Amino acid sequence: MKIFLAGASGAIGRRLTPLLLAEGHQVTGMTRNPQTARALEAAGLIAVVVDVYQASALRRIIMNARPEIVIHQLTDLPHAFDEAELAASLPRNARIRVEGTRNLIAAAQAASVRRFIVQSIAFGYASGVEPYAESDPLNLADGPRVGTMRGAANMEEQVLASGMQAIVLRYGLLYGPGTWSEGPGRKPPLHVDAAAHAALLAVTRGATGVYNIADDEGTVSIERARAELGFDPDFRLRS
Repeated sequence: MKIFLAGASGAIGRRLTPLLLAEGHQVTGMTRNPQTARALEAAGLIAVVVDVYQASALRRIIMNARPEIVIHQLTDLPHAFDEAELAASLPRNARIRVEGTRNLIAAAQAASVRRFIVQSIAFGYASGVEPYAESDPLNLADGPRVGTMRGAANMEEQVLASGMQAIVLRYGLLYGPGTWSEGPGRKPPLHVDAAAHAALLAVTRGATGVYNIADDEGTVSIERARAELGFDPDFRLRS
């Protein structure tokens, strides 16, 4: 299938790319950086250079790519963990989730995309009884993550109301290659390879809706993802 991958050079995108190509999909990878585009092409993708905030250009590029599926893995976070840099990045990251998602959805609709898969977060549920299910309320009222959660909730609402087959993957806190942590730390944890594999599974599996994607350690319930996507938190790439 033809797939448009926004965020192809990110932590998840880099692990997802070989999985998609191994399944025989034709992948167009989006980046803002011409140098990164060359790296994507070397990895076997069709690279396009465009900023998600350039709505007209984005629409034209996605229409030209004619994908059946769009995978939204865009974030705007520092490559290495730094508290000051992270704090400064959070408003930008929320903007990607709200405005960037709006532009991606509009472009996908114009191109008659049938399925839209988006990266969300599983670490913002309101206080309650663990494990948290997808139907439990998010904390949109207060706390240090409230801006992040409001951006993610807005993004989810847009995607679910888009009219496309909408798959929202609520990821735990990533660890593994290319992330801020080599091993699991804050809860709920999630290995980056298992995160990438969940996105691959969502290309062909799952009904419209929200799925918790995390390690099976009791913070969030992953039963729906296991049953409907075939998600395995122990999945790892061979290299």
